[in-house]
Amino acid sequence: MADKTKFWYLKHFNMFDGMDESSMKRVDSMSSMQTVKTHQPIYFPDEPTHRMFFLKQGHVKISRVTQDGKEVILDVLGPGEIFGEMRLPDEDAGGRNEMAEALDEAIVCTMKREDFESLLKMNPNLNLEVTKRVGLRLRKIEERVTDLLFKDTRKRIASFLVRYAEEFGKMKQGIVTVGNPLTQQEIALLTGSARQTVTSTLNEFRSMGILDFSRSTIIIKDFGKLKRISE
Repeated sequence: MADKTKFWYLKHFNMFDGMDESSMKRVDSMSSMQTVKTHQPIYFPDEPTHRMFFLKQGHVKISRVTQDGKEVILDVLGPGEIFGEMRLPDEDAGGRNEMAEALDEAIVCTMKREDFESLLKMNPNLNLEVTKRVGLRLRKIEERVTDLLFKDTRKRIASFLVRYAEEFGKMKQGIVTVGNPLTQQEIALLTGSARQTVTSTLNEFRSMGILDFSRSTIIIKDFGKLKRISE
């Protein structure tokens, strides 16, 4: 709906569940909202780390570029996620070493970091929720690192599909459908694979009747079998 306001989006941001109306209005007054077009950057490395971001709609890619110019994708975020908060205490004088880019059209609310920190001090439940989310994101990154170290390429791609479906998919009558804004090259970067390997593995899974896919959607027909391959 085109008439949804910033306050509506913030009120329906599940991290703020349980906040009273007056607290929500305070959050509204401290924040701003923007629509970010597909593949438009939200911030670049080395920009000042003085704002927090709340993703209300769409998907965002968090990545780094190595010294030799290669992209490393750290995470893919969906609606309800917060980002921009994972930084060291001494980073104020410098900037982020990561960048954020919208994978599809995204709606993002932003807030000054000092305002967000004051909000956390006044709301212990919110502080706990943010801590939990940061911990879950770190665990997700650790799982990917474990995959890269101990699984072959086929298992890594299957493992990525399982986690991606669990995080973003919807199940109906045993079939999981997940919107997919990622390119096969981005899936390759997430799984430490070559793009051609991703293509051939997806086609293999399709021929086995495990899944089907298009440029924008992945349909997993046999989630159990895919999970067994990933293990």
